[in-house]
Amino acid sequence: MGRLVIISMDILEKKYIVAVGDAGVDRNIKPAVLFDFFQSLTTEHGEDLGLGLDAMLKNGQGWVLSRFSLLIERRPRVVETLTIRTWPQGFDSLSYMRNYDVLDEHGEILARASSAWIILDIEQRRPLRPSALTIPIPANEGRVFLEGGARSLEKRDGFVKTMERAAYYSDIDFNGHVNNVRYIQWVQDALPKDFLKDTAKFRIDINYTGEVLLGDTVEIFSAQETPLMIAMEGRRLPDNRTAFRAEIKIDG
Repeated sequence: MGRLVIISMDILEKKYIVAVGDAGVDRNIKPAVLFDFFQSLTTEHGEDLGLGLDAMLKNGQGWVLSRFSLLIERRPRVVETLTIRTWPQGFDSLSYMRNYDVLDEHGEILARASSAWIILDIEQRRPLRPSALTIPIPANEGRVFLEGGARSLEKRDGFVKTMERAAYYSDIDFNGHVNNVRYIQWVQDALPKDFLKDTAKFRIDINYTGEVLLGDTVEIFSAQETPLMIAMEGRRLPDNRTAFRAEIKIDG
């Protein structure tokens, strides 16, 4: 459990300890664990701002994660104490932007991340404009965040099937579909065994393009375009609809 600190209503920070189960054999944190921390902090801050699950549902609205990018400058190690901060940063067209950074015990930035969210009309299942929100979102103008923000990934060719994954009970969240962090876990599992071993600096970009429900099966395809970069795509069976696109690039 982390210790919650409200810097202001615009920014939220929390301390986390990298537990033994959060690290791999190289004692570095697994990427999905950071995504899990980000997700937890996002939920708490949404509640603080009056934009949490129940508040949005009262207006027939919900949040859908569209894109997420994470750049790790130095990988946190087991038993390190981290400070993670999150803040909203206005809208980019229809996307609500939320950013993050991760600091070590000395205040050095270990990682930056950026995410893009869409306001969804629950009944119509269509995106809404920012003006649909009844509560204003802090813009935090001028605050430094991940350069380039949350990237959009283009469709690629040349993929080879790497693995197949069914959506089980433990993958499903309260929205009834596979949780966004689970996709990162699937990406980790589909990487070559030692691709991230002892790697300190790398970037993960992921686009969430379609729902995966309990019992669905996803085929995961990979393309290693360089020794330091792998692209992935998850396609849901039997309709072959794209569920996610991802890219993992090591800074050599």
